[in-house]
Amino acid sequence: MKKIAFVLIALMTTSAMLFASGSTQRSTSPSSTGSATAAGTTTIRWAFWGNSTRIELTQQAIDLYQSQNPGVQIHAEPYDGNSTELQTVMTQIAGGNAPDIIQMGGNWPDLVSQALPLEPYSGTLLDTKNIDQGALDMVSQNGHIYGISVGNTYLGLVYNKGLLQRVGAPLPKNNMSYDELRAYLASIKPLLPEGVYPMMDVAFTSQGETYFGHYLRTRGVVSYDAATQSTQVTAAVIKEYLDMFADYRANGLIPPADVAAQYAESNSDSSALVAGKVAITFIAASQLSGYEASMTDELDLITMPGANAQNKAHWAQLSQVMMVNKGSKNPDATVKFINWIVTSPDAGKILGTNRGISASSTYRAGVEASATDAKILALASAIGDFLSPETDHFPNDAELVSQEFLIYQSVYFGQLDTTQGAQRLYDERIRLVNK
Repeated sequence: MKKIAFVLIALMTTSAMLFASGSTQRSTSPSSTGSATAAGTTTIRWAFWGNSTRIELTQQAIDLYQSQNPGVQIHAEPYDGNSTELQTVMTQIAGGNAPDIIQMGGNWPDLVSQALPLEPYSGTLLDTKNIDQGALDMVSQNGHIYGISVGNTYLGLVYNKGLLQRVGAPLPKNNMSYDELRAYLASIKPLLPEGVYPMMDVAFTSQGETYFGHYLRTRGVVSYDAATQSTQVTAAVIKEYLDMFADYRANGLIPPADVAAQYAESNSDSSALVAGKVAITFIAASQLSGYEASMTDELDLITMPGANAQNKAHWAQLSQVMMVNKGSKNPDATVKFINWIVTSPDAGKILGTNRGISASSTYRAGVEASATDAKILALASAIGDFLSPETDHFPNDAELVSQEFLIYQSVYFGQLDTTQGAQRLYDERIRLVNK
């Protein structure tokens, strides 16, 4: 991509980083946070994750901002969307080369010690009156605002509507139980072309821990309670989950391990759905536009399985949290840019719901409703009363994701049975709780 510094991160690598640029003007990344490429130029580095569609839209927004603010250059540094961004950022911080803007998800509290409190800018460079208070509360701690959420998103299953219609398969419905989902997958299996599986093995991906987190909520199991520093997860619950996917795999409802292993499923660029290998996969709703842009078939969303009025398993997930590195040499200019991205109707017109349902009324005023937006809003409506607050994030969750992925692989490739795998996964969770 032109004007973009790409950060490529291998799935299980915690420190290897490679910066490359698509234009001779930006042949190298700035050597220090907030450095200038030329006299009188303020440079702001922005690290975020996303696929090619998000990168393209982001660059369009950056170009507009730069045209409105001469002397400011925004260097975009996109991650590939895997689970190692926190380790990478911490490595950059330790090396004195962290970006000005660091994007986090629900694990934003892990970076509080390195973040600049933003409440001093409220009412001046930061237009907090046009940002929903609930969104500000979600990124506040001990009276300080440590980030600005670009919006909320919801987890869901995305399905290839065009494919299912061509083969005469019924379309999936919202709010299915896990048993109903399995029955649906079995019903469409004989209708799909050879080599196409009903659903991706979503447990066997870089986002598998999030899917498991939803499963725990449907079972009323608290993954982690920060107040007591404890977990309700047991080896028996983990085995139940592993057995469910083992059943899917044994009956051809998901790809075999060697096929699933080829798709990280972190975004549309690494998706088995986009590759035509499955009819259904798991995404955050804010990713829908990127998936649709990568395919000719029409896609649509349904709710995650297992949620109901009793367990209220769904939650509004922080789509992305923009945090300012406290070591930034240009904090004022950085906050001003964040404010524009989050609250400007001009930004809304370009970025739309690509980063989630915005928490800013002025941003939302610039969004031109599209068919994709309608699908995301329909998902939010279907979730309805099955929604409850997000629970505490697991401590050291980046390490949890990377270590558990290795154990999952051992189970899926038959090196461990589900009983052994469940015990290993349980032991790993307990180790990290006590770390």
